[in-house]
Amino acid sequence: MLSENMKILAFTGMPWSGKSEAVKIAKSKKVPIIRMGDLVWDETKKQGLDLNDKNVGFVANNMREKHGKDIWSKKTIEKIKSMRKKDTIIIDGIRNPEEIDLFKKELGSDFVIIAIKASDEIRRKRALSRGRIDDSDNIKELEIRDKRELGWGLGKVLESADIAINNEGKIEEFRGQVRDILDKL
Repeated sequence: MLSENMKILAFTGMPWSGKSEAVKIAKSKKVPIIRMGDLVWDETKKQGLDLNDKNVGFVANNMREKHGKDIWSKKTIEKIKSMRKKDTIIIDGIRNPEEIDLFKKELGSDFVIIAIKASDEIRRKRALSRGRIDDSDNIKELEIRDKRELGWGLGKVLESADIAINNEGKIEEFRGQVRDILDKL
């Protein structure tokens, strides 16, 4: 167990559900963030590949096949151990139940999963407007990404969340919900 006094909050959700916005709010509260996707991006670059959805998805999947479905949680735990002791840390981007199992084993009972949910229609509209380096502007590719992430077990992760936030309304409402949860936890 890393620390008995450390609270680990984990944001999860389908792509474009609002995880990045929740992370911004946590950052504004000076809560350290470990974005699992950054670890995948680092590995993608290390392998000499361009950062795009196809390559990032390939690396994420390939590493899971080679090293186990919990490879990204192992790398996240290594990163947490390398940090100075904190009261609260946010993990962004859990994708499968095996990651949750390892986090609970290594991080203890103060591990809380927060699912951010939004409809497919809303998420796809966001995807087309966000423009992040690993996003696609093709609806078919967005559907492929959803299918890939659900194939990793993301649906089960969402079902097992301790807290769920619906992000289909106004952005101010969502931000308020995230702030309230962070303040309570």
